[in-house]
Amino acid sequence: MREQDKLVDLFRNRAELKKEFAALRDEKYKLQDRVKRIAGETARVEQKLDHVENLLLDPDWVLNIAAFYQLRQLARSCAEKLQRFAEQLKQHREKQQHSEVLAVWSRQRREKTAVAERNLGEHRMAMQLLEDQLESERHRLTGMGTIMKWFGRRAVAREIQNIGERIDAGQLQEEKMLKELQSIENMESPSQRSLEVGTKRSINMKILCFAQQLYLQFDDEKLLHLAKEASEKGVGTVKYGSNQVCGQILAALERHRRNDQFSVADADMLKKRLMLISQCAEYHGAEDAVPVPASVAKVFAFDAAGEVTETDADILGDNYFSIAKVLSR
Repeated sequence: MREQDKLVDLFRNRAELKKEFAALRDEKYKLQDRVKRIAGETARVEQKLDHVENLLLDPDWVLNIAAFYQLRQLARSCAEKLQRFAEQLKQHREKQQHSEVLAVWSRQRREKTAVAERNLGEHRMAMQLLEDQLESERHRLTGMGTIMKWFGRRAVAREIQNIGERIDAGQLQEEKMLKELQSIENMESPSQRSLEVGTKRSINMKILCFAQQLYLQFDDEKLLHLAKEASEKGVGTVKYGSNQVCGQILAALERHRRNDQFSVADADMLKKRLMLISQCAEYHGAEDAVPVPASVAKVFAFDAAGEVTETDADILGDNYFSIAKVLSR
């Protein structure tokens, strides 16, 4: 018998070892695939570095490369500004909405608690009256004379029994009411809900307003398009021209960095622009939060006198500043 048990254990151990071996083999294959993938990525990065190094060795490409990476950084900086602005908007609205939901939930819980406590108080008063009535009937039974006790004992006993049963039922009811009150106090607060379509549309309109403001901060429209191009293409695929042309691009980038400021006046312009964009925005369906790009392809600028100037620029359709990534959907 022991030898059979040992044989059974041996087969079980062998089966477990086979499972572990199969799992280790699968893990080995996964690690090998990962190593191959990382090696391929490393090789591609090295190729890019070699490509950039070769370009930098060419005098005709040195300033081109400098201009390319500064333009790409400008595009990245604008995209990051828009992303921060969008994230702040979303967080503020989500926090505001959740606060409103919590306020309603808290008020409802207080109202339910007040009703439950009032009912419990009224119930306890009724129970106290029953207990007083029971005590009175007991005193009445005790104070009866012999003849009265003989004739009225059954009636008083029935009344005492009836009151006792009502008290027992009342105690059970009180326990139920206490549990109900406790369940109200233990109610979990509502979780964060997703924003409604109307709120998402409002957020997206403000994001579009800010994107238009970024667009208008480029005093040189050519610089804007070059920055967008640098964010979408690889190094060495764009030749800007002679060193003189590249120098002009670098000088324009420097001017843009010096003038890259956001004033209080810009905040007022955002409000005016928000109204204009909202009036133009159209949507494919009632549940869509992102407007049709063609409907918001006008950029609104304001002069010192407050006059509005319209410029054709499909910021949403052409995905300027990677706006598609930050819109609420």
